[in-house]
Amino acid sequence: MSEIMMNKLDYVRIQKAINDAKQTRSLKASEALNLLQELKSAKIVEPTEIPANVVTMNTIVKISFLNTSKTVQFQIAYPQEANLKKNKISILSPIATALIGYKVGDEIEWIVPAGLTKVKIEEIIYQPEAAGDFNL
Repeated sequence: MSEIMMNKLDYVRIQKAINDAKQTRSLKASEALNLLQELKSAKIVEPTEIPANVVTMNTIVKISFLNTSKTVQFQIAYPQEANLKKNKISILSPIATALIGYKVGDEIEWIVPAGLTKVKIEEIIYQPEAAGDFNL
């Protein structure tokens, strides 16, 4: 597993989202702990230093499930912007937590209700930093 990378604006905003969710009890303590551990292990950099192949907030990413070869595409969003009909998945969801900071080609193990599954980041369709959108 490679080191994850995160821009410092995302880092601060995700921490705020976690704290807000904990206060409103909309996030399980175990899920908050998992996400906080992910954040602590990340290399924090300026938004301009993020490579174009890294999953960041507001990234539209295509992943494949290695056990089924099924692919899905969605955008990682802050909780208040999440909308399943628009394929916007909250950063507080387990899949978004698993992907944030990893890069194209990385394989990530993810625990689903049926057990452990492996996903691979196939492609980044849109990444704010690569597009010059450093304040999203």
